[in-house]
Amino acid sequence: MKINLKLYFSFLVLLIAIMFVASCQDEPVKKELSQEELIARGEYIVSTSGCHDCHTPKKMTEQGPVPDENYLLAGHPADLPIPEYDKSILKDWALFNHSLTAAVGPWGVSFSANITSDGTGLGNWTYDQFKTAMTKGLYKGLEGSRPIMPPMPWQEFQNYTDEDLRAIFAYLQSTKPVQNVPPAYIPPDQM
Repeated sequence: MKINLKLYFSFLVLLIAIMFVASCQDEPVKKELSQEELIARGEYIVSTSGCHDCHTPKKMTEQGPVPDENYLLAGHPADLPIPEYDKSILKDWALFNHSLTAAVGPWGVSFSANITSDGTGLGNWTYDQFKTAMTKGLYKGLEGSRPIMPPMPWQEFQNYTDEDLRAIFAYLQSTKPVQNVPPAYIPPDQM
């Protein structure tokens, strides 16, 4: 049996080219999530990332703090006063109020923001503002604004993918709007 070397090498080159092209293929293209899937993903991330820990006021019960269902993600209630505290301990301690929506420490007094879909929350925000707030730690997501104060862990959220941030934002924009304007941050020299 005589082998046609020209045909054999042509076949071999073709086979190598096919294998090379196949190995260079990108990973399968991810299917874009529908709006419902995006919101569901965002709800999952919000519920597992501790957002309710600070942004949902708590009611004290015999079993400890429980979320106030009427103020889910509404931040520190505008009409909830800050209790008295001993300022001398702030060099060694950070304190939370009983609803876990206000914190005091060396940075001053910070209040959790309303992150519901209401205009007093994130209702008027753009995605770019949200992304800036979450990845750069800037108040209201505005360049040139003050930093977001502790205990907001924006440094952790800056590691989320753009898809995760879009999902969180879509979910927050879909929440029940709760009208609430939390008090303004109090710097240390005004405490």
